[in-house]
Amino acid sequence: MKPEQAWIEINGTCLHVVQAGPEEGPLVILLHGFPEFWFGWRHQLPALAAAGYRVWAPDQRGYNLSAKPASLDAYSVDTLARDVVGLIDAAGRDRAFLVGHDWGASIAWWVATRYPDQIDRMVVINVPHWAIFREHMRRNVRQVLRSWYILFFQIPWLPEAFARLGDWAMPARALRQSSLPGTFTDADLDEYRKAWSQPGAYTAMLNWYRAVVQKPPAFPMDPRITVPTLLIWGAKDPFLGSEMARPSIELCDQGRLVFLEGATHWVQHEKASEVNELIVRFFRRAADRE
Repeated sequence: MKPEQAWIEINGTCLHVVQAGPEEGPLVILLHGFPEFWFGWRHQLPALAAAGYRVWAPDQRGYNLSAKPASLDAYSVDTLARDVVGLIDAAGRDRAFLVGHDWGASIAWWVATRYPDQIDRMVVINVPHWAIFREHMRRNVRQVLRSWYILFFQIPWLPEAFARLGDWAMPARALRQSSLPGTFTDADLDEYRKAWSQPGAYTAMLNWYRAVVQKPPAFPMDPRITVPTLLIWGAKDPFLGSEMARPSIELCDQGRLVFLEGATHWVQHEKASEVNELIVRFFRRAADRE
């Protein structure tokens, strides 16, 4: 089934959403991270659709073809989580399955914290629970050094200027250098360059980082996750230490952790078949219990 495109007005903004799979299938929402867009799920969309799911892969606000509000307030974690709830409502559903990678995984953790009744099951890829990341950013020097780019992104206009040099050479090189050889082809990077070149997109993408630092959310007192959760972790992630994975899943009432030893931060690209199988098997357990 060929993917479709839709533009959906929710939460005061317009999101571009790529959709696939049978209309009546259980809803799965795929949340990409930085510096990707819906295209980052190109290996998962057809597999989940073939398994009978109705799959929505939005360009999250600020990215690619979605709206790009100017205010930092528009990129607060709470606002981004409400976008996900708005997508569930727009699909005419009460609940959905959720998959998130990188920043999308951070939002998935937050949605599961704030809106657990609207999530059937959640798959998080290569991002720790927000409470664990916060703790490690306070005391884990190695993780602080790995996260240097977060501070760099706080500088006005300069990160955008560097990124645009040489036809987006810096972000393209970062993707290739942090992944296994051959993960991102020349054709793939051409698609990313088109997305980064959308007017206002790169600043909006960086505003996710600026908002979380400059306007931090009010963290809940209880960090427990009641949503059944699968955490998939590429063990060679150069950005996020694997020592945060186990404590993250221990905060889940029903959690499972799977390390994929040969993969990096971009595990859903590098080990697509394994990741797809893990996701489908995990989601099917919910149907088996009904």
